[in-house]
Amino acid sequence: MPVVMGTAGHIDHGKTTLVKTLTGIDCDRLEEEKKRGITIELGFAFFDLPDGSKMGIVDVPGHEKFVKNMVAGASGIDFVMLVIAADEGVMPQTREHLEICSLLGIPTGFVALTKTDMVDEEWLELVQEDVKAFLQGSFLEDAPIFPVSSHTGEGLETIRDHITKLEKELTPQRRSDLFRMPVDRSFTMRGHGTVVTGTMVSGSLNIGDEVRFYPHDLLGKVRGLQSHGSAVETAPAGKRTAINIAGVEVADVHRGDVLARPDSLFPSDTWHVELTCLSSSPSPLKNRTEIHFHHGARDVLARLYFPDRDKLMPGETAICEVRFPEPMVGVANDRCVIRSFSPLRTVAGGKLLHPEAERLRKKNPHYEVIWNSLQELPKAEPEDRVRLHLAMAAEKGLSFARLCIFTDIETKKLEKILNLFGGKQEALCFDKEERQYIAGNVLNELSESCLDFMATFHKNEPMKAGLSRGMLASGWGKQLSPKLVHFLVERLIKAKSIVIDGDVLRLPTHKVSMAADQEGLRKTILEAYEKGGITPPNLKEVLEPLEVEVKEAVPVLKLMEENGEMVKVKDTLYYHAPALEKVKDMVREYLSNHDDMGPAELRDLTGLSRKYAIPLLEYFDRVRLTMRIGDKRQLRGTGGA
Repeated sequence: MPVVMGTAGHIDHGKTTLVKTLTGIDCDRLEEEKKRGITIELGFAFFDLPDGSKMGIVDVPGHEKFVKNMVAGASGIDFVMLVIAADEGVMPQTREHLEICSLLGIPTGFVALTKTDMVDEEWLELVQEDVKAFLQGSFLEDAPIFPVSSHTGEGLETIRDHITKLEKELTPQRRSDLFRMPVDRSFTMRGHGTVVTGTMVSGSLNIGDEVRFYPHDLLGKVRGLQSHGSAVETAPAGKRTAINIAGVEVADVHRGDVLARPDSLFPSDTWHVELTCLSSSPSPLKNRTEIHFHHGARDVLARLYFPDRDKLMPGETAICEVRFPEPMVGVANDRCVIRSFSPLRTVAGGKLLHPEAERLRKKNPHYEVIWNSLQELPKAEPEDRVRLHLAMAAEKGLSFARLCIFTDIETKKLEKILNLFGGKQEALCFDKEERQYIAGNVLNELSESCLDFMATFHKNEPMKAGLSRGMLASGWGKQLSPKLVHFLVERLIKAKSIVIDGDVLRLPTHKVSMAADQEGLRKTILEAYEKGGITPPNLKEVLEPLEVEVKEAVPVLKLMEENGEMVKVKDTLYYHAPALEKVKDMVREYLSNHDDMGPAELRDLTGLSRKYAIPLLEYFDRVRLTMRIGDKRQLRGTGGA
């Protein structure tokens, strides 16, 4: 995988001149830079390697006013060339640049001690000793120091050899599955349209690929690619890349936007970060402090919130909630740098733990789980990172795409972990289409909650056979994903923890039962309607001697309907089921010998009054025994319609 070298160091210590001497490329491309003799914007060059390939170099500005540009450049480099002028030694931006490189997790590098032609041997030795002392305790503590003069050429070959050696030894840990590139420059080329440039953090890109500018919903298509000045079909991670994009206006693209594939990143206005306050910080970072937040090529104002303290002292590390005024996109383990609001100076930095965080509030029922998980995340192994994020997501679950971003685990490895978890019931996919996962213990807790809800329902509604899926979803599962509710119910049915009878769900132990007084009411109603036959009594009159209101009897009547004892014809008009069947048989026999029937014919046939005849005919229509033709009825299927 391609390796990128970056420069760091104080203004006017010879970074750009040394890069030009090593590569032949002048990184001061702006007229203002050439006029003032300092690097303002990022500069880019490439170093010719012995095997004919090219290694990218990012030349960063040294002036304190342009440190934000330095951070943008340093975000994508694998090793640093710290440039210190022999005639001046360690200066303020030397210190700040080294701290920034450390905060960004750059693992190694070396020191180029420039302008050696301007000092004598004795002074050079003193400066070298001073530099060694300065580097004590830093990631460059054991790094070699190479005296060099861009003017005379002394030491250049030694530096070239060391750069070649580092390029061979280093194996950058960049993801191959997730294309991502912070945009540090955008412009228009005549005949081509919009072009954006940046260093590809991970993944690869091909001509014809669809891309999105995050955090905006701005979509485009790759029309052309250039890497190190040459047109290519595919650009890999680690390469300095220029991308010609169709369908996007240059005015809509901003420095700091992140170019990635659609639906691969998730904008959020809250991040959780493991933050370290530099020992050199002049003061602690207080809760709710407003700061400059640097991530990739983006520089935004933000506020810091410390859930477990009032302030972060110099040298301390803690979990921090960072809130942004506008959405940001990131991937777990991304590095960030914090600069104080005023005066501007680097005071802290850290590692991204959660790029789509839920704001920490103690009233949140999952607060303890989230807080404990965040504290474990910094040192967690890949499998544990998956467990911790699923635990934090609780019943919401997480999609495979989000797990890829939240855990910083490559796709193939994440699939293996989830398959392993599935076999052990540690994580289950409840939505195969969207690839949504939930922790096994969370699903078990939801299952218990669902069974408890059904037990309570049966207790409160003992005469109901059960409840429908819709009632369960709108009652117990109204805060859950409908697909999760469906998955859980099917799982409980398969485990025989729930029984399904037609469209009704119930617990296996549930049997419809009535209290003694309700059973007595049932018997009274049944006897009255059996006695009434095809001329049923008035329900209200049946209930009056018992001092029972109609609405109080409805549950008993409903149960009698479900048991097939009674039939509701209309409102409070009920029939004893065998009596109603008798009337049906009479109607069938009559219509088998006559063309049609009206209320008068039914009345003559049965002796029923009009108040029974008309509701009965309407009921027979509803149950599809008869069909209405004008004012008459015919048997269904007789061809009379």
